[in-house]
Amino acid sequence: MRASDAEDLVRPLLWIGFDGKIPPPETVKLVHRGVSGVILFVRNVGTRDETRTIIRELKAIAPGPLLLSVDQEGGRVARLTDGFERFPSLREIGGKSAAEVREIGRRLGAMVRDAGFDIDLAPVVDVDSNPANPVIGERSFSRDPSVVAELGAAMIEGLEQELAACAKHFPGHGDTDKDSHHDLPRLAHPLERLRACELVPFKAAVKAGVSCVMTTHVVFDALDPGVAATMSAPAIGLLRGEVGFKGVCVSDCLEMKAISEHFGSGKAAVRAVASGVDALLVCHTHEAQHEVVESLAAAVVDGRIPESRVREARGRLAGLAARHARDA
Repeated sequence: MRASDAEDLVRPLLWIGFDGKIPPPETVKLVHRGVSGVILFVRNVGTRDETRTIIRELKAIAPGPLLLSVDQEGGRVARLTDGFERFPSLREIGGKSAAEVREIGRRLGAMVRDAGFDIDLAPVVDVDSNPANPVIGERSFSRDPSVVAELGAAMIEGLEQELAACAKHFPGHGDTDKDSHHDLPRLAHPLERLRACELVPFKAAVKAGVSCVMTTHVVFDALDPGVAATMSAPAIGLLRGEVGFKGVCVSDCLEMKAISEHFGSGKAAVRAVASGVDALLVCHTHEAQHEVVESLAAAVVDGRIPESRVREARGRLAGLAARHARDA
């Protein structure tokens, strides 16, 4: 296979971001050439009408269905703020009934869908088991895995009435004392502990019909010593096997320092896809986005990633788009 053909083959595995409210030429080119998704942040959005306009413009450029996603969790992680309803953090609603949380999820999903999005990268189903955690905290429903499981599943059921939901961050970022945006966290818990705590909400999320699961850039010694879960075949195998997830597995952003400074975005992308990840978030720079495409293409050409693995990922992404990608 020629390198250019391999690039065309792997490009749909990218979900990209950009800076500003007008997509720059490099973003337009990547969308036109077939990336399957775009993620928007506060830097990109405005009012509902402004947000719908930019989404409509992006979808008009794409040669096929384009999935638009946003992190709208509630609480401090809310990208849509200008004229949008404010939703409480998951910790704030952690004492409510499943029925109440399901309805909150439906309302949240309806708002995000009405702004033009196809995917809400929510909810967090990490267990808030470490008070020193700098990144999860109030983003979690509870310190009790059974509560996180029940309410996470309810939130997913509500969201999925309106658009695709995404449970994060697999296998669990709740017990770390480092933020993977800046460091590479490591957890030494045995597999029995993961099964009793971290995995419980993810199993409930899968039973609730979640469309996507996001991996975390955390090293789990019991699964794959020294290797972040995003890049780990044992970790993704656990998700597909024991947890039973059949949908789209998406990486957290490959430009986060846990990945970029320890492994390199391109090398990590190759290992992630080879391990079973379907979609790769590359949220910031054109340089990293091109590095990921070129690295994946080279790995297909030399056989490190079988073509069948790429086509499997593309098939899952096409299925997600068929269910959820709609006109803005």
